[in-house]
Amino acid sequence: MTDLLFVIGPPAVGKMTVGHAIAARTGYRVFHNHMAIDPVLRFFEFGTPPFHRLVQGFRTAVFEEVSGSDLPGLVFTFVWAFDHPGDAQTVAGYAEPFHRRGAAVRYLELEATQTARLARNSGPDRLAEKPSKRDLDRSRELLLQDDATYRMNSTTEFDGRDDHLRVDNTTLTPDEVADLTIRHFGLKAS
Repeated sequence: MTDLLFVIGPPAVGKMTVGHAIAARTGYRVFHNHMAIDPVLRFFEFGTPPFHRLVQGFRTAVFEEVSGSDLPGLVFTFVWAFDHPGDAQTVAGYAEPFHRRGAAVRYLELEATQTARLARNSGPDRLAEKPSKRDLDRSRELLLQDDATYRMNSTTEFDGRDDHLRVDNTTLTPDEVADLTIRHFGLKAS
């Protein structure tokens, strides 16, 4: 049975980097958000109906196939706007194939200061994996715009739930966050 670990948080908080650190210790596979986004941006603008259909279709197909596989787990990174009702529905839809098969679905939520995230926004790993972030001025502008527009960390949404861990990783390394996560959720090391 393949488990799902959502790594959520605002842009440039370190979701992908932490996801890779977790995967290195557990054998989970990483499916970061931009693996679906960047290829589609070659054809359609962000936010257009064809863009949404292709990104959602690809993600849904991956979740369906992985949830029925013998992989140990999947890490999926996602910027969740908690004040946008559609995002909660989207996350629930992504988790559904895993729930249907009785797999564990967990949520690692990262938070960091805006200063730290702006510094991470131009990190070499981020730029190597996410072509759409290579226009640094535009990427910075979008990060600041998202911060001003959306609430990208939870408030009470996960209260009382043991499937959620929130970590301020402003001063923690990805390896430290991975170790905290693995211990908290009891994930098996590979």
